[in-house]
Amino acid sequence: MSPDLLAAPTTSPLSLYRYRDGLYAADLVTAALVEFDFFTWLAAHPASLVGICEHFGFAARPADVMLTLFTARDYVRRDGEVFHVTPTGREHLVAGSPWYLAPYFAALKERPFVQDFVHILTSGQPASWGGARDGRDWHVAMHDEAFARRFTAAMDCRGLYLGEALAGVLDLEGRSRLLDIGGGSGVYACMLAARHPALRATVLDQAPVQHVSTALVAERGFADRIDVVTVDFFSHPLPPDHDVHLFSNVLHDWDEPQVRHLLAASFASLAPGGLVVIHDAFIDADKTGPIAVAEYSVLLMHASQGKCYATTEYDRMLRDAGFTDPVFQETVADRGVMTARRP
Repeated sequence: MSPDLLAAPTTSPLSLYRYRDGLYAADLVTAALVEFDFFTWLAAHPASLVGICEHFGFAARPADVMLTLFTARDYVRRDGEVFHVTPTGREHLVAGSPWYLAPYFAALKERPFVQDFVHILTSGQPASWGGARDGRDWHVAMHDEAFARRFTAAMDCRGLYLGEALAGVLDLEGRSRLLDIGGGSGVYACMLAARHPALRATVLDQAPVQHVSTALVAERGFADRIDVVTVDFFSHPLPPDHDVHLFSNVLHDWDEPQVRHLLAASFASLAPGGLVVIHDAFIDADKTGPIAVAEYSVLLMHASQGKCYATTEYDRMLRDAGFTDPVFQETVADRGVMTARRP
């Protein structure tokens, strides 16, 4: 067992996380302002998400991410189901105002990521990961072993910080078997095993990640307590005989139908009385922020089929799957954890 897994850094990397996670938000604002003149239309025609999608031909998922960002930034506000432009938006984002900023942003309209968002908003399909020229989105790229290894390494270094905070707040007293679904490098399973010496775990992910996961689990001293299993968890049932299921930074990669599928699969295989754990970045219950998570959701919407979900959205999907007593608490770096129980 590596003692590093039980230690936190003495300084905060929060500003660095926010630089990386908020990287694409400005490009989405530029696309809405310059390519669609979105705020000028909305100022004259306050509308619901459905009405906005119908007028512009937007897909619901990226439009929801966009509106959450604009609400968090106080460019729009929601009254019931209807969105309105705020005073800030009217002065700076609506044509006809002497302080209209569209010409300032228009100088950036040729940025590839701005054009990506034009396509994503109207098609609902993600762009290529990181703007790569091969045109593969994250889901397709993960089937390439070289890409999967690089991506898993990137998420592993993040997990050393986020996982320590998760282990510090998650009560697993009396739990014996953890299934880390989409567990990547296994860093979160290792963190929890380090905190709970009686806990055994299984890391579940797709085949290209297996060699990385197995090597890192062994390197961290947990080969005798953590197994690595490969399976397509959308087409096969989850392994039985676990009393904790962990989705750490996994559900945000998928649209709501796929999230519901995974939660239903968890409920079907989790032991009675078991605990499901969602570790992620969460949008506030009323979808007005926080700004950092709304910006991170833009990155996810760009590269994957998902987004950051609100605590209320997860609460509803968990209950619909059969789970009870959802509870949310914050951890670090704009992340949090929501737990629920299988009756």
